[in-house]
Amino acid sequence: MPKITGIKFEKGKRRAKLYLDGKSVLNLEAELAAKKGLETGKELSEEELSELTDRNNYQKCLNAALKFLAYRPRSEFEVKDRLRRRGFIQEDIDKVTDKLREQGFIDDSAFAEYWRENRESFSPRSRYLMATELARKGVKGVVIDEAVSKLNESESAYRAALPRAHRLSLSDHEVFRTRLGGYLRRRGFSYDVINNTIEKIWRELTDKT
Repeated sequence: MPKITGIKFEKGKRRAKLYLDGKSVLNLEAELAAKKGLETGKELSEEELSELTDRNNYQKCLNAALKFLAYRPRSEFEVKDRLRRRGFIQEDIDKVTDKLREQGFIDDSAFAEYWRENRESFSPRSRYLMATELARKGVKGVVIDEAVSKLNESESAYRAALPRAHRLSLSDHEVFRTRLGGYLRRRGFSYDVINNTIEKIWRELTDKT
């Protein structure tokens, strides 16, 4: 059976190189090497090496998913798509996402709420446009409906339009209306919501002059 002749941990990284009979054969996740109690002089059967390789690939997949989730919440579709593009096999991807879902790291309902709240705070838009964005991220329809139902379109349109309105001239109502209306249409709002929002903001701004 091949014998471990060295384990070299990479400085500042969480990886280690496993040497069998003097040859580098596997780049291991360092935590896996520790868990398995690998040490110089230990012999590994072909079955043990194969199991170690499979476990290492799973651990790499898990670590990649956790790193991806560390930046912001993600939908399950986003996580799976990221892992596929990283080259992980479907079996490991499914195991990892199942585990992360069970532990609450992946939760499409929570993700949809996060997305709605983030958009409302920093870039308000219509229910339609927000639902479209969530659908592109693989969120299911019933989850999308629950999230966007909490959105008040009139308030969102007002918050979206007000900063833009302050940068427009008040010298011509039609020009003001056209430019602000185009901006709100690109945010997915309906004609009635756009019309009411523009007139409300126009009155507020002209009353101050």
